[in-house]
Amino acid sequence: MRQIDLRNPKEIMTLSRLGSFHQSKLSFLRSFIREFKDWKFQRDLFELDKDGYGVAVYSVQKDSRSYSLVCFASELDSEERSDRVIATKWDAAFVLHDGIPTKEDIQRLKQNVPKQEVGRLSYKELTLSRANKSVRVFEHTVEALASGNQPDENVLKDVGYLYRTTAVYGSGKFGLADRYRIKERTEICGPFRLEMMLVYLVRQFTFDQVNHIAKLRNPSKAVELDNNIARSLGIGNSTGLGMAPFIINHPTLLHNWIYSREEALRQIRSIKKVDVEDFNKFKNCFLRSKINIQSWKTESEYQTDKIKKLCKDLIIFENQFLSELNFKEDYFWDDLYKWTEEKLSDEGIEYIVSMLMEPYDNIINPLVENMSSEEDLYFDIPGERLISDLINIIKDNYSNILSIDFSSEKEITNFWFISKNKEEPRLANRHEEEGSELEQPLAIARDISHLFKKLSESPAIQTVAEFLMQNNELRHAVRRCFIIEKFPYSEIQDNTIGSKLVPIDMLRLKLSFFGAQKFDPRSSRWLRINMYQGAPLIEELKNTNDTWIYNQL
Repeated sequence: MRQIDLRNPKEIMTLSRLGSFHQSKLSFLRSFIREFKDWKFQRDLFELDKDGYGVAVYSVQKDSRSYSLVCFASELDSEERSDRVIATKWDAAFVLHDGIPTKEDIQRLKQNVPKQEVGRLSYKELTLSRANKSVRVFEHTVEALASGNQPDENVLKDVGYLYRTTAVYGSGKFGLADRYRIKERTEICGPFRLEMMLVYLVRQFTFDQVNHIAKLRNPSKAVELDNNIARSLGIGNSTGLGMAPFIINHPTLLHNWIYSREEALRQIRSIKKVDVEDFNKFKNCFLRSKINIQSWKTESEYQTDKIKKLCKDLIIFENQFLSELNFKEDYFWDDLYKWTEEKLSDEGIEYIVSMLMEPYDNIINPLVENMSSEEDLYFDIPGERLISDLINIIKDNYSNILSIDFSSEKEITNFWFISKNKEEPRLANRHEEEGSELEQPLAIARDISHLFKKLSESPAIQTVAEFLMQNNELRHAVRRCFIIEKFPYSEIQDNTIGSKLVPIDMLRLKLSFFGAQKFDPRSSRWLRINMYQGAPLIEELKNTNDTWIYNQL
């Protein structure tokens, strides 16, 4: 029997590797769809005028629990439409309400939700978002439907959505309910379930809105959007640096995400005999997914290069591996994985890792249940431990980081700060811009390196509590050490402030776990994505299978 180990965190947790992750069966929007099949859905209110402006309410229910998406669509001048976080107006604003909103709730929300950050919500509201139209696609779709035709799929495919969100907020921001109020609810216990619910329901609103406008524009001739076309449309999203610090600030959560992926891979590689049905499902998903890659469009040279590498890898994989090896050989998946490590780029390796999960519900579903984290349980520092313990933890877990020379200016080029206007994380060059005294504690590699030097100058038998009495500014770094001792995938094994930092690698990591597709960087600091493209429509949920994400778009 082969001994298959988890992959080494020091290899997997580098930004170049993490920035090559793809959606998988573990991704939150896919696990949400699997869990959402048994929910009841209805449209409770739809008061839009002929131009599609007004309010709509959608509710979903499971057992005795209900949640409602409240939508506000407003007129927006073209010069006011912006994906930037500094925007103050949007085509539509949304909130997920806990339960069924009363008329008074809707009036209160109408005064606040369209204002987003400037408004204030209550504990009755769970998540908040806003979105802008893809004007060209939206207007083309309405015009076509109003004239009795379906929209041109060539116009739709390059964009792939009618609206794109510019933020989805939760966990207590702007007066929303704190997580502690809902964390015990079993029907939404998976990671980011409420955010996934909001985005999925917003997608339904976009379809209803174009159908409504088209019908009123030409009542005698208008047709509704064809289900096949609607299914091929998702919800876009513009995501910037605000998302990046999340994976640094939530180490145990990050570990649980990565560990689930690594443990899935380990269990799959440990299968001695591969069932023919499982192999055929893997091969089918792989071949279908290859077709969809042709729809990934970007003007980014960085992402274009990644897509080219991936396409080259997949051609090599198909021609040299799938056609040569016999899946009936013992430990076929392990041999397959080892081959990818030898022959493919990081992008290709991690793509195949995602594909390997497709046949194995029995492995994936139990792991999904453990992708959340009660982070407060690991906040305390064991002050009785010795300096020698801490030094050994750093040597064992941070050897990559200890090799970085932080006395070099290029290794400390950047600093993270919080913008005054929107209270969002931002990145600046410390050698060219002011404000480094306001730096956020997101340079973990530098701080661990500094901690190690301080520890090396301290008595080995000194306790951690005694050390912190003299070095309190390093408390956060000490805490990270004791976290990584228990959670080896909790730390990015890279420099997050160096000159070579590519911030979208951090965004890509998180978005891959969300289930995003079509990464389209607009710079090294923000990108557009697509979510739920190809997903079943609400009325189709009960009869769909989990490979919908590979439907040809």
